[in-house]
Amino acid sequence: MKLRTFLAENMREALVQVRAELGPEAVIVASQKAKGGGVLIRAAIEDASADVQAEEEVAAFAEAPVLHANFEASYRDGLIRRLRGEGPAEKAPQRSFNRAELLAILRGHRAPDALAHELAEAAEKSALSDMTLALACALDKRMSAKPIDLAGAQGILLAGLHGAGKSAVAAKIAAHARLSGRGVKLIATDITGAGAIARLETFADHIDVPFAIAENAEELAKLAGACAAENCMAIIDTAGFDPRNAKARNAFAALARIEHVEALGVVSAACDAEETADIAQSLTSLGAKRIVVTGLDIARRLGALAAAATQNAALAHVTRSPFVAGGLETLTPLSLARALIAHADRASAQ
Repeated sequence: MKLRTFLAENMREALVQVRAELGPEAVIVASQKAKGGGVLIRAAIEDASADVQAEEEVAAFAEAPVLHANFEASYRDGLIRRLRGEGPAEKAPQRSFNRAELLAILRGHRAPDALAHELAEAAEKSALSDMTLALACALDKRMSAKPIDLAGAQGILLAGLHGAGKSAVAAKIAAHARLSGRGVKLIATDITGAGAIARLETFADHIDVPFAIAENAEELAKLAGACAAENCMAIIDTAGFDPRNAKARNAFAALARIEHVEALGVVSAACDAEETADIAQSLTSLGAKRIVVTGLDIARRLGALAAAATQNAALAHVTRSPFVAGGLETLTPLSLARALIAHADRASAQ
């Protein structure tokens, strides 16, 4: 694998340098503003001669607890482990299915009691002898994974509580779209929140994308329509609100009805699982067909993640870093089952 550092005046020029030297398959693994001005990015690309190591990475990627989405299909677990100096992940040992043990694991994650019993019952009915596979089968009946299609999406409108991580998610989506060659515009609607506009504008400057402010639904509709006409992806960060509150729901409804945008719910994994389930359901009733779960880097238990992933909305992505370079990840029922059980194993070993 080749690693290179590039210094340029802005992100656009840096990307030109990356693609000129490393080609279109290069992966952006980190970026930051340089002390003397400009932007500093770190890029990597696979070494085609390292066939054996590449095969090990593919195998390790298949066995990883969480499957990473990526910048242009190459942000992979194997690459991250190599950058950290780690070897391929070892295959997790098999654990025989035991309903009582599975219930204890789910309760240890503080999963809602009703959900824990439903998953344990479905896992038992699968008749699979392996605990992870049985849980994955149960999750598959309740969970739908649907990552954002950067090539086809017209616009994304982020909705959720204050502090759920909407602005960071907006920047991550914009970075993915930007690096895939899609035109992007970041739009702020929270004109009253302290520092909300400045934070999103800083993100926009960091990844070198246009930024705009919409003070009301009418202005937002015009901006979204203009972006759609230009085949530019509008990514809209809204003010935080409680979707369970009737007054707040009514205030948000006008934004949710705007053409050319999809409402995307954002919830945090570092919250109570029952609360997270209620919030996800309320966001779904407002029109959010997909959910992003944030905060996996600070969540000690995964009950809230399991609760959010098994609501009516599909799970688009999860994040485990507040930084743009942390990227987005995609979970499958199998990778979520592995994460739940592996997390319990680590906790019991401490």
